Amino acid sequence: MDALLSRLDSFVLNPQLAPLLSLVKGARNGIVYGSKVRFPHALVMIFLFRSGTFREKVKLVLKATRQHARNLATFALIYKSSMIVLRNVNPAGVGKEGRYDSFFAGLLGGYAVFGRHKTSITQQIVIYVFARVVLALAKLSVQPNMHPLSSLITPESRARIEANAWPVFASLSWALVMYIFRWHPETLMSSLRSSMVYIYADSDHWDSFRNFLIHNK
Repeated sequence: MDALLSRLDSFVLNPQLAPLLSLVKGARNGIVYGSKVRFPHALVMIFLFRSGTFREKVKLVLKATRQHARNLATFALIYKSSMIVLRNVNPAGVGKEGRYDSFFAGLLGGYAVFGRHKTSITQQIVIYVFARVVLALAKLSVQPNMHPLSSLITPESRARIEANAWPVFASLSWALVMYIFRWHPETLMSSLRSSMVYIYADSDHWDSFRNFLIHNK
């Protein structure tokens, strides 16, 4: 066994194989992370809010977990493969990473994995990423030397923006989602809509103590 492990160590530590092996580990990590994130979430949401037999619910949990893990693993493969290709065709020098290589590799992976298949899983992942991109861009927008208007933002203004940005963002986010839920609920994602119905709409209806406090309906 020790001899086998030694050979495996030598194999995975071969620098010539590092780019290809990084694809394998990227896919592996995508599967592991996707499973860790999706399984407990799907388990809770499906068993709490979905109807059906125990067997049917278990199948849904496993299906959601498999889809999430496959999406992240496939994206990792496409992204890392694209980065390898782009580094090797860089006019500035083979092996050098271009300034926008990650953008184009992400663009290809995003389209191939998430853009062509609109499911509840892909929507949740994309919206999760989009929200964090918006927050990151908001932070970058007030940093020095980031865009042509950066020079107009004084240190004092930057400090005020950073101090008040989160309260404004949080307040407007909840104001808008509650307005949309009240007047256009069909436009919200089903998972968000069902949780809001449970908290804000179902709480207006009961006909006994049992479904007032013990059960929802």
